[in-house]
Amino acid sequence: MEASAAPMARRLMPEDTFTENFNNVVWQKATYLCYEVELPDGDYRVPPGQDKDFLHNQGGHMAGPPRHAEMRFLDLISSWNLDQDLCYRVTCFISWSPCAVCAQRLAEFLRENSHVSLRIFASRIYTKGENGDYREGLRTLQEAGAQIAIMTSKEFEHCWKTFVDNQGRTFQAWDELDAESRYWSMELQRILQPTAPPSLPPLYFPPSHPVPGPSFHSLRGSSG
Repeated sequence: MEASAAPMARRLMPEDTFTENFNNVVWQKATYLCYEVELPDGDYRVPPGQDKDFLHNQGGHMAGPPRHAEMRFLDLISSWNLDQDLCYRVTCFISWSPCAVCAQRLAEFLRENSHVSLRIFASRIYTKGENGDYREGLRTLQEAGAQIAIMTSKEFEHCWKTFVDNQGRTFQAWDELDAESRYWSMELQRILQPTAPPSLPPLYFPPSHPVPGPSFHSLRGSSG
């Protein structure tokens, strides 16, 4: 009896790539997206090794037209032709929250694919609004059924263990990680609950965080 083939080694992200792009104190232009798909019993549509992976935006220096990481992920998941009689749970960990256009496309996908649920954990909120109101985009995405939250040390550590070629090293939180997570969580709450009572605590800017101003909205650049 022939032995079954050994499973293919899963691709992992270099440590420096993870730290440089997911560090919520550093403002990188690129967007990295790590994802996990919980496969239901009986599924055979998702190719081996593709249920857990990562990708990034396609910039102008790469072959093909520029494309945001979220759109590349939608291209991928659409290519699987998931079984509509089964339920799939997708979790994304993304270095920047979706821009207005990507949020709208993700919302459309969820409305058209009720067998897919989506959770998004973002390291930071993308605030540039050249393609529409990012706040309205996030609200639209939430209304379509997506669960949206800010990454905390728990999610950063999970990504480190799951997607990073960490060589057996434990996750080391960077300075101000928790303060930045709290700041972005408060900001996300203000976006998703615009009618929240005025008794909420005032917006807090940790020492390392730039106060939003004219230059604040251009920090991410044109890539998503």
